[in-house]
Amino acid sequence: MSAGQRRMTAGQRVAAAFERIAAVDRPEVWIALRPREEAMSEATQIDARVAAGKDLPLAGRTLAVKDNIDVGGLPTTAGCPAFAYHPSADAPVVARLRAAGAVVVGKTNMDQFATGLVGTRTPYGAVRDARRPAYVSGGSSAGSAVAVALGMSDLALGTDTAGSGRVPAAFGGIVGLKPTRGLVPNVGVVPACRTLDCVTVFAPGLAEAEEAMAVMAASGVVAGLEPSGSEAAIIAGPANEPADPRARAWPSDAPLGAPPSPRVAVPRELPELGETEVEAFRAACARLSAAGARLVEVDPAPFLEAAQLLYGGGFAAERYQGVGHFVDDHADEVDPVVGSIIQAAGRIPAYALVADGKRLDELRLEALTALEGCDALLVPTAPFQPTLEAVAADPVGVNSRLGTYTNFCNLFDLSAASVPAGRAGEAEFGVTVLARPFADRIACDVARLLADGPPPVRVAGPPATELMVVGAHLTGQPLNHQLTGRGARLVGLARTAPEYRLYALDTEPPKPGLVRVADGGAAVEGELWALPPAALGTLLAGLPTPMTLGRVQLHDGRAVTGFLCEGVATEGALDITASGKWVAYLQGA
Repeated sequence: MSAGQRRMTAGQRVAAAFERIAAVDRPEVWIALRPREEAMSEATQIDARVAAGKDLPLAGRTLAVKDNIDVGGLPTTAGCPAFAYHPSADAPVVARLRAAGAVVVGKTNMDQFATGLVGTRTPYGAVRDARRPAYVSGGSSAGSAVAVALGMSDLALGTDTAGSGRVPAAFGGIVGLKPTRGLVPNVGVVPACRTLDCVTVFAPGLAEAEEAMAVMAASGVVAGLEPSGSEAAIIAGPANEPADPRARAWPSDAPLGAPPSPRVAVPRELPELGETEVEAFRAACARLSAAGARLVEVDPAPFLEAAQLLYGGGFAAERYQGVGHFVDDHADEVDPVVGSIIQAAGRIPAYALVADGKRLDELRLEALTALEGCDALLVPTAPFQPTLEAVAADPVGVNSRLGTYTNFCNLFDLSAASVPAGRAGEAEFGVTVLARPFADRIACDVARLLADGPPPVRVAGPPATELMVVGAHLTGQPLNHQLTGRGARLVGLARTAPEYRLYALDTEPPKPGLVRVADGGAAVEGELWALPPAALGTLLAGLPTPMTLGRVQLHDGRAVTGFLCEGVATEGALDITASGKWVAYLQGA
């Protein structure tokens, strides 16, 4: 987002969105547009709240919503007119974004009942690629991705079971974030596969997507990634929203970031990719390596076999559970390809689901063992971009191949960030960074090594514990790995209150001792880190004498946890307080 866009009022942004929608003239993107006057009225209210001092992190951001997610006042069709119903309230995820200042402009077209990765299985017209009308846009969140790619909305919501929040992002040259299952509520969403569905977000850049995801997850954000020293903040969801029975909370050991030189697994072979796509992926790998990542080749076989289980076996029964009875009763009003897939799913025997669950457990163990020691996995988002003609000729086969590198993700309970990675010939090419469950921050940090743009102001993550470090745990110092290896995240530079003395201790590795004194103290410079709460306990358990953890007073008046030293250890030690900081002492020593 440009500086000029950030300075626009909500009213100006909403007006510009409707003007852009009219100018682009892509009616197949939308199933229902919100009345302009209604959206402008909401924008006026947002501008008034901002003027009154209200902090609305998404003030005036325009939002397109996939039409299997409820928006109060607009029908939900799931891409099927006969299925339409009129929700009385927003889905919780929509309500959270609107509470943060986003303004819904409309509901977007989709593969019917979220059954597809192509964007053509819809009676509202095939959603064409944003740049090349002869090609598919990718689905099932087709309209949402194209709305963002063509600048008709700042943000868009999709859903992702097999890759629908990632494949259309890749074809549109935009970002698609898929959270760990359960972090974003699925209430008010027409299910595709209830236990695997995720609500996802599309945005032009990674920072915008992360800021929206912080609001969508609504459990907490780590703020202050710039060197401001601001402490962790909480964004709560709207009061009295309905509970999601599949909701999951961030665990206390969820990592807050990737290490400085992350280990990233890449597939040893790349089935289904053409020559230009292979070149594009190799270029992305080279760029990631140049940015400091360490690449490790792994066998993709268990991932690819699991991908085939999603719709080639028992798990497809969930599709029938979601909308099967409606499809049976309205067969003539359902897309024939979609109808055949869903009705076939209703004939899957229970033992097939149990057998596939057993095989999935085996494949998950094999795959995650292959990733042992790695922070993330990098894969092509989609192996190729087909034409509308190719999909029409082989609607099931082409669609299935598009899920080669996406279908296994939710089965393995991974988080994912799909980002642009240049071109493969004339096509936009995207790659996806995958990380373990609740390692969403790692996925985004690694993706940021490939994505251009500024860091986000707010990011999704668990509430964090702040830790002040002044010595061997500083960035570049020998014990910094004890923080980064526990998923800690650098907040920025910080200073203590002028109440401390710093001593050079006789330890291995060398480290300073920070001691609070009644008189003659000074401010000492260091770093503030955000740490998963559970990580603080393991850090304390391994802390050698004479180091301790305690409350450290900061220059801004706050008190945070920090490294201190037993006073007895400073007897006879060199007082280095005049250096102001440990690194300055080392450089002058």
